[in-house]
Amino acid sequence: SNGLRFISTRSEVVDVMYNNVKYAMFQPCESEIMVLIHFHLKNPIMVGKKRQLDIQFLTEVVDASQTVDAGRRSMYDPDEMDDENRERMLRKKLNQAFKEFCKKVEAVAKKNNFSLEFDIPYRDLGFMGNPHKEMVFVQPTLNCLVNITETPFFVVDLADVDHVHFERITYMSKAFDVVLINKDFSKQPWRIDMIDNSDKDAIQEWLTDMEITYTQGPMNLNWKSIMNTVGSDDRFYMNTEEDEVTEKEAGWEFLRLYGRDDESDGDEDEDDSGYSEKGGSGPESEEDEESNFDSEEEDESDFDADEELEEQGMDWEDMERQAIADDRRRGQDAGNDGEQPRKRRARMSGDSGGGGGRSRGSSSGGRSRGSSGGAGERRRRPPSQAPPQQRKRRR
Repeated sequence: SNGLRFISTRSEVVDVMYNNVKYAMFQPCESEIMVLIHFHLKNPIMVGKKRQLDIQFLTEVVDASQTVDAGRRSMYDPDEMDDENRERMLRKKLNQAFKEFCKKVEAVAKKNNFSLEFDIPYRDLGFMGNPHKEMVFVQPTLNCLVNITETPFFVVDLADVDHVHFERITYMSKAFDVVLINKDFSKQPWRIDMIDNSDKDAIQEWLTDMEITYTQGPMNLNWKSIMNTVGSDDRFYMNTEEDEVTEKEAGWEFLRLYGRDDESDGDEDEDDSGYSEKGGSGPESEEDEESNFDSEEEDESDFDADEELEEQGMDWEDMERQAIADDRRRGQDAGNDGEQPRKRRARMSGDSGGGGGRSRGSSSGGRSRGSSGGAGERRRRPPSQAPPQQRKRRR
């Protein structure tokens, strides 16, 4: 009359008191291989030699591991069709039996002035996640967020959740993490990792319906240090410091990816637009002013360039003419430089030719010829009476 007693085949007895049951859940067999009843207790009880806070009673509809025949079986095989029909009927039968049992337990508890109601998980709102060490199907109920098909069980009381934070929310990541912060800051928050991005909107809508606040950020946080800091702050939920003048972010607002700065920037932009409308100068007038300013700058730059050309006193044609004249002058200088070695070579050849003639005259007996045929014509002239060509050479 005041609880439930379970006796196993090994004569093990487990007693569950109504007043010790915090949440009772009934999960029918839809896509799972078992139908079960789960009790989340207020205080743990001894099962064997261990303290347990979650007690579960279940029945498997099909074996978890089945032998597969080596040969291929057709979909029209009558034996296979019979097995499927038998399994379908067994599922329906067990679901109905467990459902009637839950109704009877609720009626007996109510008759003895105990409040006990069985919650059924919302399968449509479920998602795949990793609360412990493997991927499981997590489903919300009316009061909890649970996974009771795999061990260890994951049961989070929503009444103990103060805030929810979404981690690794970026455009590049394909999955994100959810952190459920406990109202008791001395306890570490619950985590569910590797949730697909396609489930984010549904989870956030469900949190809004449950009136639970949430934030999101691009990275994983050190929750141990955060909880220590939050637990030591007596004015955590207030927006001012101890002096009641200095403003600060109240509660979990510091976890937001975009804080008050962006909001204040948006307000300033709105104020600027309102001021422009009141003053009669809209965005079009601002664009006109900018274009006029740019045109004035271009005119000033052109004017400065013209002034430089005027100061030099030459335009492009004059500069081209001057360049051509310089090229010609350089060509003439190069030609003169080439003629000077030629003149030196000619001078050296002329000197060598005159000396040879004089030696031939002396060796061939010029004196005897001169004495007989006019020695005065062969006689050397003084330097002053030398011909002009030889004077140039001597000089």
